[in-house]
Amino acid sequence: MTDDTRPLFQTAYYVGDVEQAVIRWNRLFGAGPFVVLHHYKMERLWVHGAPVDPATGPDFSYALGYLGDLMIQFTTQHNDAPSVYRDMYRTGEEGFHHVAHLTGSFQAEVDRFVGLGFDIGMQFVVDGAQGAYLDTRSATGYFTEIHSNPQPLLDGFAEWRRAHALWKAGDPVILNP
Repeated sequence: MTDDTRPLFQTAYYVGDVEQAVIRWNRLFGAGPFVVLHHYKMERLWVHGAPVDPATGPDFSYALGYLGDLMIQFTTQHNDAPSVYRDMYRTGEEGFHHVAHLTGSFQAEVDRFVGLGFDIGMQFVVDGAQGAYLDTRSATGYFTEIHSNPQPLLDGFAEWRRAHALWKAGDPVILNP
């Protein structure tokens, strides 16, 4: 692997119901268990460069779990506020939304994508981590999320990956955060 490689750690899907998506993926592929975050609010949020009050902006629910070493994310949006999810899907629609990679050089990586001609669709800060969704649809058909990698975040991901490795049929597929 060279310094130019940016391994993906996540694939993400927009769905109508995150818990139903968890059940489907568990039955089909053995993914999970998943942590489900209902009506999750980010500390700070910008959509298409404009600051958004997280209390009145997009209302998201997420499910996050593993299938092998790959994190699977399901997202639904409960309102029609502008977001990168509404840029691709209306209420009732579902589909693949983005891939993500972690970086220790968050701003440099965002700047690199912007320098390649991609717009920032949404940025956020949550639990000390930064994230940005770059609109790479013209090159890939979907968004690319760049995510900083502070140690507490990596530790949480490792815990979820261990839960997947230890999961067996009959265990709960949804974990409480």
